[in-house]
Amino acid sequence: MSTPPSTPDETTLRFIELTKIGEGRFKATNRRGGVLPIGSGDDPDFSPVELLLAALAGCSAIDVDLITGKRVAATSFDVRAEGHKIRDDEGTRMVDLRVTVDIDWPEGADCDRARSMLPGALRQVRDRICTVTRTVQVATPVTYDGTDGTDGADG
Repeated sequence: MSTPPSTPDETTLRFIELTKIGEGRFKATNRRGGVLPIGSGDDPDFSPVELLLAALAGCSAIDVDLITGKRVAATSFDVRAEGHKIRDDEGTRMVDLRVTVDIDWPEGADCDRARSMLPGALRQVRDRICTVTRTVQVATPVTYDGTDGTDGADG
């Protein structure tokens, strides 16, 4: 039985505000006051593509940790997200996205249970519970609007 879709409202809305802070540099601010610098890739700041990879890795890591951490806390937990930025007839985009999880747990029965849960946790993250991964996989359309009434469809 499938879950009915939720209705978009104030409880489902997520947003950030982006402000220019320099040449090729912006500051993203979330509703909780968190701030993250974003750069063009010519400075130490994360580029938008790196933030996409960080979002994939972060969402996956949080979900996997919630599932496997119910058994035992990890002694180390590292995630690598990677992909290739290409340009083709469809424009500039990322392909061959891959998230690799490397987790160690303390020895013992709880470790064995956590380790045995990892393949299922990764499937759940990929197929159902990681919002970032699911959004990328189902190719959600993006709408662009200008505050002056223009939109990206006007060319």
